[in-house]
Amino acid sequence: MLAHGHLLILEGYAVRAGINNTSAHAKVQNYKAVTLDLWETILFEKDGNDARRRMARCRNLTGILAELGVDTSIEHVNLALDKTIEMLLTVWSENKDLSHIDQLQSIIRVASRGTTEIREEWLQKLSQAYVSPLFEIPPYMNPDALQALQWLKMQNKKIGLICNTGLTPGFGLRDLLSRLGVSGYFDVMVFSDEVGIRKPDQRIFHFAARKLKVKPSETVHIGDNLKSDVWGAQSAGFRAIHLSGTEGHDKLAEKDPKSMQVVSRNLGNLKGKRTVPDRTISRLAMLAKAIGEIEDKTV
Repeated sequence: MLAHGHLLILEGYAVRAGINNTSAHAKVQNYKAVTLDLWETILFEKDGNDARRRMARCRNLTGILAELGVDTSIEHVNLALDKTIEMLLTVWSENKDLSHIDQLQSIIRVASRGTTEIREEWLQKLSQAYVSPLFEIPPYMNPDALQALQWLKMQNKKIGLICNTGLTPGFGLRDLLSRLGVSGYFDVMVFSDEVGIRKPDQRIFHFAARKLKVKPSETVHIGDNLKSDVWGAQSAGFRAIHLSGTEGHDKLAEKDPKSMQVVSRNLGNLKGKRTVPDRTISRLAMLAKAIGEIEDKTV
């Protein structure tokens, strides 16, 4: 049960979005669930975060490997990260994903010049070194995200998260969302490194729908990537809302062809496929209005 203060905030949000409380409640009932993308939808980046996080990851791993008696350097770990990203790109191009442990094994193998394999007793320290940069150099939450999630809860929506992970695994992102105070809004969180499938593959959308106990046709997905979040969602039978704004993009990373932003953006190219979102919004604050308009069109 949401506190009375939340109710007042959400009523104001529905009015600002151009939907009165009665009509909003009536319109959204056809769609039982809403799923959201994470990066550049719920989480935003400051310029330069990607590069700073990468250096922290290399520094942390080098320090832990030295403690464990593995002869390497920051330069070799950085090279290992490049090689691991190349491997990930091959896997991701098939809409598949590798686990967090697979990534660590690849990095250690290359960083040690093929002389070292991960030992089970090393995993906790290595994993912490690999994931901790997310908290050392954290992204920030889309300023509209909390209110959007509150509004969805007030409409008795089931809420899901469908995330293509990069170098940070799902368990780290869950922890971050918990620290940001929004994890409780999600009924289901699906991370590609945990299920081995990436958007736009229909199976990850269908997996989320099953976990939410809804049909794809009863679900709306919101995200920033036309291929992964719009074409993928619509191919799976979802309705799709495209978040087209550029706020919260790491503009320095977008100039670096090796950055995760550029890598994921290139994978998101439609390459001849045509897709038209059910609605396009520039801010999550427009979500209530967009869902209402989709309902008007389908009633």
